[in-house]
Amino acid sequence: MPAQSRGEPGPPSPLERFNTAPARDAEHALLACLHSLRWALRIAGHRPYPDLASLLAAADEAAYDLSAEELTEALAAESLPALPEDTYTAAHTALSAAHAAYEAKFGHVFVISLAGVPEDEALDRVLEDIRSRLANDPEDEQVVAAEQLRHLARGRLENLLGGAGNCANTPHGAAPGN
Repeated sequence: MPAQSRGEPGPPSPLERFNTAPARDAEHALLACLHSLRWALRIAGHRPYPDLASLLAAADEAAYDLSAEELTEALAAESLPALPEDTYTAAHTALSAAHAAYEAKFGHVFVISLAGVPEDEALDRVLEDIRSRLANDPEDEQVVAAEQLRHLARGRLENLLGGAGNCANTPHGAAPGN
């Protein structure tokens, strides 16, 4: 007879571990999902969460409340993962040029959530989106970048609570690049 059926508790779920972790540990894990101290403090400070949906809703709400300075801080902490080794030179050159143009215009790295995008389509999606977003004015792009950061943070948080234990290891990472 399994231990669970005799009333013995099983191992805690990732959400239970998050809810009961020391505040400093929870904040550190959250900062790996989105580098905003106020965001991390706010989410960690409202624990415990009854379920993942409640935690994600709180994370979304806190991300919507990022100030311009906090958004700048969060964007500055984002990095671009390396292109796959088999990426052909022309694509690498095009993407590097697009990233450079984007950073020159907006002052931060290009971020995009690639959740749900097949890996073989990611490079094309990034190039298409970065070129499209280069047409934005800085104020409009700040709104788009904030929304993409919110999506990234949400995906990283889902990854964290899916048992991986590290927000930085996620398929929802920033756009492939340099």
